[in-house]
Amino acid sequence: MSEPLLAFPDPLPPYLAEALRRSTWDVCVVGSAEEAVKSAPDEGWPGAIIATADDPDAAFAVCRSLRRGEERVEPVLLVVRRGELTTLELREELFDDFVCMPLDGDELEARLRHLFWRTGRGTRPELVEYKDLVLNLETYQAYLAGEPLDLTYMEYELLKFFASHPGKVFSREVLLSRVWGYDYYGGARTVDVHVRRLRAKLGERDHYISTVRSVGYRFGHGRWGPPT
Repeated sequence: MSEPLLAFPDPLPPYLAEALRRSTWDVCVVGSAEEAVKSAPDEGWPGAIIATADDPDAAFAVCRSLRRGEERVEPVLLVVRRGELTTLELREELFDDFVCMPLDGDELEARLRHLFWRTGRGTRPELVEYKDLVLNLETYQAYLAGEPLDLTYMEYELLKFFASHPGKVFSREVLLSRVWGYDYYGGARTVDVHVRRLRAKLGERDHYISTVRSVGYRFGHGRWGPPT
């Protein structure tokens, strides 16, 4: 997805800001229906997340603005308090789904995935995922168990290559040529240094990167079981 989702209100409530920070979705925050229209990308908003608790009238005004005309926005996901469920009656045309507070980040992620699959409006960001590791290839962000990883460019590139080929063993020479490029003149120590740094940042709790003696490195578990 090239454009961010719309999010309301501005500023975002802490519970929604935290859930989005731990997710793989980019958002553009707006504070009113007028701003939602004015800030829309050329191809329209690919979707929206609307929190209704602080100002329900303004929230539903934003929803109405997103449903008007030929640039109808789908999907629209509401974040509501359980006590507000009755306010959704007779307003079903303004949203596609809702999630109740207290907000769970995993549920928010799952609901958004399902909505984009169901409506066919837009796609998720291109991701590489392995267990609780997620790499967003569009934004060059990496998350482990929902927490962002602070990676250098080459650390990210090496981790992306590893995570795209789980279970396979690569020699240092192959990693140099595939990740750094054929024109790179660094030695095997370059790979070792970057692997050591990645291990430190990943924590090695699941043995993400294991050493294969006399060969090189493997990411994840091979076909015949976990590394020893």
